[in-house]
Amino acid sequence: MEDADLIVIGAGQSGLATAALAPRRGFTRTLVLEAADRAGGAWPRYYDSLTLFSPARYSALPGADFPGDPDRYPSRDEVVAYLRAYARRLPARIHTSTTVVSAAREQGAWAVRAGDGRRFTARAVVAATGDYGNPRMPDLPGRAEYGGRVLHAADYRNPGGFAGRRIVVVGGGNSAVQIAAELGAVADVTLATRRPIGWTPQRRLGKDLHWWLKHTGLDAAPVGRLLHRVPVPVLDDGRHRALLQERGVDRREMFTRLTPEGVVWADGTEEAVDTVLAATGYRPAFPYLTGTGALDTGGRPLHRGGVATTVPGLGFVGLEFQRCFSSKTLRGAGRDAARVLSRLAARSRP
Repeated sequence: MEDADLIVIGAGQSGLATAALAPRRGFTRTLVLEAADRAGGAWPRYYDSLTLFSPARYSALPGADFPGDPDRYPSRDEVVAYLRAYARRLPARIHTSTTVVSAAREQGAWAVRAGDGRRFTARAVVAATGDYGNPRMPDLPGRAEYGGRVLHAADYRNPGGFAGRRIVVVGGGNSAVQIAAELGAVADVTLATRRPIGWTPQRRLGKDLHWWLKHTGLDAAPVGRLLHRVPVPVLDDGRHRALLQERGVDRREMFTRLTPEGVVWADGTEEAVDTVLAATGYRPAFPYLTGTGALDTGGRPLHRGGVATTVPGLGFVGLEFQRCFSSKTLRGAGRDAARVLSRLAARSRP
């Protein structure tokens, strides 16, 4: 059994930011548990061409600027390299290839068990595993009879194998637009959405949108609860919108059902489709907290600003709109982690 002041579950951006700030909040012995064989969280598994929608200067974790041109938009692989370099400098013990299967309160402390039987204890736990492991797949009537391929964006890597296909990408967010534009170079692609795409200019008056978010205070404003009801806009400097048009990717209202051969569009038209790709986001996934009382009946954390409201000594970092607009982003992870750690420290002192 290994003991610590704080156990952080997950070595992605949120877990690493939490571990970096933990000593400043009195957690001098921090342990990070990561299921993968290296730090980096979900980033290594995102599609190959992914690029950030925030410039490098607004994409850093606490204490380490993102290297290179601060005004460029880093790629997936650059983010992975940055996170792994960040992990190597942390004042924490990181156990990789360690899948947490349960975390529960025992005699006033947390007992965490890994799949290989190892046990760890601490006075506080931060769950920072995110939601990538639980893709949100929309209800698709007729899916059982559909003879084509249905996959989620979590399973998409690159256009290889899709050349000449008829593809419907479901979703109107940033990832859906990026993937549809990329596939449009090799296939016949349609974006299917329930509402028109909400385009937002990447730059306004010569400044990136993130400059405005920072300097107006909107990025950190505690309005996370309200944002769950607001559709997330697609940030674009004009490039992706132009690519969709150039490559013939159209947008249509969401189809009503699948058929054995394809889809039935909202106007009743039937069309043969080879592949339906859902870029519809993810749902929180904390199976190791099942039975602790920390989750609601749908498996979502019961929390306020990332601090569990039903179980002592437990925090969350990396939830979408956890507290503000920038929650669940590289630039917002440290801000959320600092608040959660401060509250856990105040409530879990021996």
